[in-house]
Amino acid sequence: MVVNTFDRNSVFEEDYLYFYETLLTPERTQHEVDLICRLLDLKAGMSILDLACGHGRIANQLAARGYDVTGLDATVFFLEKAKQDAATNGVKVEYLQGDMRSLPFSDRFNYIINCFTAFGYFDDDENRSVLTQAYRALKAGGKLLIDIQNFSRVLQEFTPELITEREGNYMLARTRYDALTNRTHTERIIIRDGQVQRGHYFVRNFTFPEIRDWLLQTGFSKVEGYGYDGESFALDSRRMIVIASK
Repeated sequence: MVVNTFDRNSVFEEDYLYFYETLLTPERTQHEVDLICRLLDLKAGMSILDLACGHGRIANQLAARGYDVTGLDATVFFLEKAKQDAATNGVKVEYLQGDMRSLPFSDRFNYIINCFTAFGYFDDDENRSVLTQAYRALKAGGKLLIDIQNFSRVLQEFTPELITEREGNYMLARTRYDALTNRTHTERIIIRDGQVQRGHYFVRNFTFPEIRDWLLQTGFSKVEGYGYDGESFALDSRRMIVIASK
């Protein structure tokens, strides 16, 4: 069954972190922060907005390297976790609850980053509004980095049903692809400590030419594509990293 809802409250919560913790390792975070710094050529003191920052995995590491970081997310649970981790590690990040479709900023940031497929959660008009809001929040000459799935790899490796196990607990993901909307729709079932919870979400997928054109139509002057290791984007790249210059 194709589901047309994004049940954020039942998807982005403690179970999400529990099961993804084995995937989002410190080594992976280090690699991704290194790549962000290299691709954006970050300099100390530059202002960065981590848009849809989640639990602060990237934002806190960037702050530890001396950047002026703001993190914005819609999920209170994630923001509290991000603040706790920042305090534990002695780093300063301004964490805000908000909606990426309506940002309270104008000409404020040198860079905006949006990582781990945190783009494509809305209908196309609203997805475009996220780009417009990011453009407005950037200073002249600023850059937007979006890290999303490589759609060709999604199709090549498509798995309708995936089971993740941890400590005798299970996360089941039943996914369908809708060719008419270019969305993957997923029903997520959590079986943990004898309790069952269900949630639904979808992600809008993009080819590089499509998201490049969206960004250019938004007003960005230049759009580049890279793979997960910083190589030029290719059909078999592990992920797609898009950098748009204002």
